[in-house]
Amino acid sequence: MTAREVPTYCRICEPLCGLIATVEDGRLVQLRPDKQHPLSRGFACPKGIAFTEVQNDPERVLYPLRRGADGAFERVSWETALDEIGARLRAIIGAHGRESLGWYFGNPSSFSYSHTLWIVGFQLAAGLRHVYSAGSQDVNNRFVASHLLYGSLTSVPVPDLDHTDFLLMVGANPVVSHGSVVSAPRIRDKLTDITKRGGRVVVVDPRRTETARLFEHVGVRADTDAWLLAALLQVIFDEGLEDAAALREQAAGVAELRRAVARFTPEVTAPVTGVDPDTVRTLARDLAAAPRAAVYGRTGTCLGRHATLVAFLIDALAAVTGNLDRPGGCVFGKELVAVSELNARLGLIKYGKTRSRIGDFPEVLRTFPAAIMAKEITTPGPGQLRALFTSAGNPVQSVPGSDELAAALRELDLFVSIDLYLTDSNRTADYVLPATTFLERDDVPLPFAALAPVPYTQYTEPVLEPYGEARQEWEIIDEIARRIGVQPFTFGPPARMLGELRRRVPGGRAARVRPRALLDLALRTGPYGDRFGLRRNGISLRKLRRHPHGLVLADRITTGVLRKVVQHKDRRVRLAPPEIITELSELAAPPIDPAYPLRIIGMRELKSHNSWMHNADSLVARREHAARIHPKDAAVAGIADGDRCRVSSPHGAIEVTARLTEDMTEGTVAVPHGWGHTAGWRRATAAGGANVNLLMSTDPADVERLAGMSHLNGVPIRLDPA
Repeated sequence: MTAREVPTYCRICEPLCGLIATVEDGRLVQLRPDKQHPLSRGFACPKGIAFTEVQNDPERVLYPLRRGADGAFERVSWETALDEIGARLRAIIGAHGRESLGWYFGNPSSFSYSHTLWIVGFQLAAGLRHVYSAGSQDVNNRFVASHLLYGSLTSVPVPDLDHTDFLLMVGANPVVSHGSVVSAPRIRDKLTDITKRGGRVVVVDPRRTETARLFEHVGVRADTDAWLLAALLQVIFDEGLEDAAALREQAAGVAELRRAVARFTPEVTAPVTGVDPDTVRTLARDLAAAPRAAVYGRTGTCLGRHATLVAFLIDALAAVTGNLDRPGGCVFGKELVAVSELNARLGLIKYGKTRSRIGDFPEVLRTFPAAIMAKEITTPGPGQLRALFTSAGNPVQSVPGSDELAAALRELDLFVSIDLYLTDSNRTADYVLPATTFLERDDVPLPFAALAPVPYTQYTEPVLEPYGEARQEWEIIDEIARRIGVQPFTFGPPARMLGELRRRVPGGRAARVRPRALLDLALRTGPYGDRFGLRRNGISLRKLRRHPHGLVLADRITTGVLRKVVQHKDRRVRLAPPEIITELSELAAPPIDPAYPLRIIGMRELKSHNSWMHNADSLVARREHAARIHPKDAAVAGIADGDRCRVSSPHGAIEVTARLTEDMTEGTVAVPHGWGHTAGWRRATAAGGANVNLLMSTDPADVERLAGMSHLNGVPIRLDPA
């Protein structure tokens, strides 16, 4: 058979780089970068190219599996698996109610529009309370900060990379991560373009990262970003460098914020952050003086003890310097689907409407902190979690207290996993159901158009028919829902949202909901939509199909939209919500325990993405899992380069190889996460390493209060020779 070439795009990380898939006899032969993609223009990282190995991996789960009494898995039919799951669910619901059911979904679900929609539809139709996601290990603090600032969880500003003169990046390493909560293919080129046109890129990080090596680096102690950002604001206010006109036009609570940061002088914060007062003052002055400046923070700022405060202060800096909703500053893109607008009408997505049984945490985007999931399983009482589904996630590798969670999963009355592999998380599942890869489904990157400095989108048809008996997640969810007598999108908020969409459509009428039909309806009624012919240049699913390499929707993000973005009644950015003022007033230097004198942080690696790419030989061959340690810290611990070392925290211990580097600030150790596989996929297990989350706490007192973020950065540790 003649090989055919199919344009598609990568769904591993957020640049969504264009790919060309070569297919022969129904099998994937090769993936290569798409030179015709309008933004990635022939670039793709090693992970995207290596996805051929994942697609064709002989260890993929391709048939439904049921775990027997002896612990071994056996192949069963889809009907058998689904019918048995349905029967067991009905029994659990009969005995304990639907509040005993739960779901955990991982990061890859964000890259599948149908998966995400059907999880939400099932959650609301079935009345699930126990819903958890990778967001509490990643980005939920950013959404809560947006709620406090703008009254909208889903309104997130992004740096206008193509027009800024000064980019301040905190806890981000886009040269390796390729950008996150900003969708910008070829982001390294965009950063270097800033300096080529005479601008500056300043990277604040405890490690001189791959990005920091290319630009300017300010070394900061782990988990002290809140003090540094507050100090920058203090200098700007104290020296009268704020943009008073912009603040009068856009913001409320300026005086209260000024008072709240007044005590954070550079001299006061220097012993905490390790950043010299002169450096802080110069940085504040340069940021305020830049004609166009943007402030951007990512994962490194999201996993400390004050994650929501840090995300808030990042945007506050943009607002105070007059760089919010301005060209070259922090700007607000338009969504493909009018989620924020519809939510303002319907109240579908709220913050803190309900609270968790353990720890009393507020829900964020209808999820609770994954760090408390084990305790929700093991703590008796009304609402105890008894039946759990996981999809596109490996929580034992990504949630704090991995051993505690692994043990708790064995106590469930029913545990069902939808996945590509057998992993440390699902090895004790009752059923493992095979999911399609991203090449075996249609897709459009719904959440990411609003995060793209150059707005664009792309629709892809399935490149391949599903291998084996793999099914799309939405199909599996739909079948499970049917077996407990519910149907997503038929009542409650989803039905109201669907009705709202249909109301806008001339002649719109009810029909059985399927992903593509819902997608087309949402696209056509969204901000870029064709309004069913009423807007000549608008988009529809049919139009996107005519642009298989992707479609640029605008040359740049439109500014001057802040009053529309902000959902507070006065349409002003709130710079002094009580939650933030209280946290600033209570902010105290982190305690120092002589038994654990160092701090650990995570780090990204170019050939790794969380835990799920480690069975691709081209990505893990000739690699090691190592701790990056400053030579002075290693000398104190009696550790040489290449030694095995023991990393201990008050909560656990691991052993890894030590690699000494002056890229680390003294007192900070960096260890990548996602390693230490012990079950299922053989190549990943053979790669070795350790699960760094064994060092992390699940005590509710150690979980960030406002967004329920896991404390994964800045955790106290000690080093010893192994």
